[in-house]
Amino acid sequence: MPGTQREVEFRFLAQPTDVNFGGKVHGGMAMKWLDQAGYACAVGWSGAYCVTASVSGIQFLAPILIGDLVTVRARLIHTGTSSMHLAVDVLARDLRSGEERLATSCVMVFVALDKPDGGKPTPVPPWKPVEEKDLRLQEYAMKLMEMSRAMEPLVLATREA
Repeated sequence: MPGTQREVEFRFLAQPTDVNFGGKVHGGMAMKWLDQAGYACAVGWSGAYCVTASVSGIQFLAPILIGDLVTVRARLIHTGTSSMHLAVDVLARDLRSGEERLATSCVMVFVALDKPDGGKPTPVPPWKPVEEKDLRLQEYAMKLMEMSRAMEPLVLATREA
């Protein structure tokens, strides 16, 4: 039901096929997981097909190793008319020691569409923060949005040059 599922969590083991030549999960795989969890959260909130519009502030903070229990959490932190900003984190837990670490973090923006092929943006249920943590996360999303808008003319200018 749209407007009710604000958070999604995936759990699985990091596998040998996920790693680079150094034996750690490569950044592209972590980005795939971020996108999948973000998509599931955005669709769960909006009830519509969604596309990734942007990824901001991505940080690779700690390695993920083969056999780590990976948790990918996506949480809605701001809604626009048709857009949803999500905080998405990847955590890794060593199953032997129980040590858990934040491996990757970012803010993603998804846009809801009225249909998958050639769709137009469609409204999403509004969300308002209540808890202090949610207010801070929404403020962070707004700052990232402002920075993105400020960069837009610069990106366009470099394409025209």
